[in-house]
Amino acid sequence: MKENIIQDKSFDFAVRIVNLYKYLTDFKKEFVLSKQVLRSGTSIGANIEESIGGRSDKEFLFKLEISYKEARETIY
Repeated sequence: MKENIIQDKSFDFAVRIVNLYKYLTDFKKEFVLSKQVLRSGTSIGANIEESIGGRSDKEFLFKLEISYKEARETIY
């Protein structure tokens, strides 16, 4: 299978987000915002995976647009 840098980077980012979530909940006792960061940060890679499995170019682009929006939400 051909290497996909977007898949690799989004997976690595998701791992970092999970570790951030663990840190925020375990050490800072922050549960509300950390949960939202966990959702949006891991959703990026999930939507990229869905885009790759898309049935059409339109579906592919739609899922990538969702990934972009989730990335912006995570930054916020």
